[in-house]
Amino acid sequence: MPTLYSKNFNRPDQTRSPEKSKIDMIELGEFKASRITLQPGWKWSECIKSIAGTPSCQAAHVGLCQSGRLKMVADDGYELEITAGDFYLLGPGHDGWVVGDEPVVVYEFEASAVESYG
Repeated sequence: MPTLYSKNFNRPDQTRSPEKSKIDMIELGEFKASRITLQPGWKWSECIKSIAGTPSCQAAHVGLCQSGRLKMVADDGYELEITAGDFYLLGPGHDGWVVGDEPVVVYEFEASAVESYG
């Protein structure tokens, strides 16, 4: 069994396209990653909430922002803005939206990050 693996997001295992977003997903054994592109005007509570069926996003996210600006607000009121180059950890219970006119591109790791986007 090989111990070295490689896949490319330009040839994802699966792609999903909920409103104003595109999620390219790859799997390497038990590990999953996603490249998520969010268009200007995307907001979790407007574009994903009805898919998730929860009042706020209940998934944890670990990721790296490649481009754009993403505003996050936790259920407890704590706010965070994620920008290019930021590595982030978001706990369950938050909303988020694209800030400005530039698409947001993030790479997320963990199965929960992939599943929470529909």
